[in-house]
Amino acid sequence: MGRVGIYGSSFDPITNVHLWTASTVAHRAKLDKVIFLPCSSNRPDKKMNSSDEHRMNMVNMAIQNNPKFEADRYEMEQPGWEISTYLTLKHYREKFPDDEIYFIMGADLLVDIGEGKWKRAEELIQENKFIVMARDGINMLSAISKSPILRNSDDGYTFHLIDKGLAMEISSSYIRDELKMGGEPRYLVPDACYDYIKTNHLYE
Repeated sequence: MGRVGIYGSSFDPITNVHLWTASTVAHRAKLDKVIFLPCSSNRPDKKMNSSDEHRMNMVNMAIQNNPKFEADRYEMEQPGWEISTYLTLKHYREKFPDDEIYFIMGADLLVDIGEGKWKRAEELIQENKFIVMARDGINMLSAISKSPILRNSDDGYTFHLIDKGLAMEISSSYIRDELKMGGEPRYLVPDACYDYIKTNHLYE
């Protein structure tokens, strides 16, 4: 029985912090595999700054040397209005029936789920397991205890909280802003991705 982490994000672009985070989480939570799941530009709640194709190409370049990392186009291939984390995790539980599936997310998303902002929040929490990464200024234990949805579903195995040394907040938006202003965010993304961004004039 393996342990698989699903790491969903815009990856617009993927950064060295995404990679470092995935690697740290895999090590601490003893994951056998991390699946990078770029979200679709069809989603009504998200606006991407580069195409699905470009984002997928960069993810593949970024992870190619790590045998524990995989990329999956699953969400990109779903109709935008149907995409929800609940259905996505159901898909992976069916795809890997013998493995334990974990959804990797930041503490800010934990708060949103706890406040009922996500589709099918209660079922999502009851049926899945989560690895939650610290975010500055968010008390994860307090977020769980304050929310009826979260605290009533926490059997001690639902949330794996990682709160030490994971708050490096170099964001994709910072990198996009730098590129737009003619900056040089070179060492914040993998070299291959930086060259790809420059060659394809992304985020200018």
